[in-house]
Amino acid sequence: MLEVKPIPAEGLTIADAARRSGVSAHTLRYYERAGLVVTDVDRTAGGRRRYRQLDLDWIKICTKLRATGMPIKTIRRYAELITAGRGNEPERLALLEEHRADVLAKLAELQENLKLIERKIGVYRGRLEAGDADGLWAPARPG
Repeated sequence: MLEVKPIPAEGLTIADAARRSGVSAHTLRYYERAGLVVTDVDRTAGGRRRYRQLDLDWIKICTKLRATGMPIKTIRRYAELITAGRGNEPERLALLEEHRADVLAKLAELQENLKLIERKIGVYRGRLEAGDADGLWAPARPG
């Protein structure tokens, strides 16, 4: 479960940021190395990362985009556009609209797959209730 305690003034360690964001410390480091982070993550004098709320907010966006199937390359492009600042909002919008179309297509495919599963469940329930489930098709084993 994600924590909601305020972030201390000195920021969060990578372990605490991982706990709060729901991703591993390895993933946080990877996001930074892969150019997905739009903020400059603060560092201590010893070089240890310190995460702020803005960092966690962006990580949440990245994880949601990944969870919906956006490729790392596209998230990187989106991060580059944001980092570049004002003036590229139409390109950002186009990128997000294209991804939305991909997500909607995947949802439609999942809905079709779900319909098949629902039909199969109905068949099994009906046959079990009728007492003749043993008559359901099963492939014959060779030999």
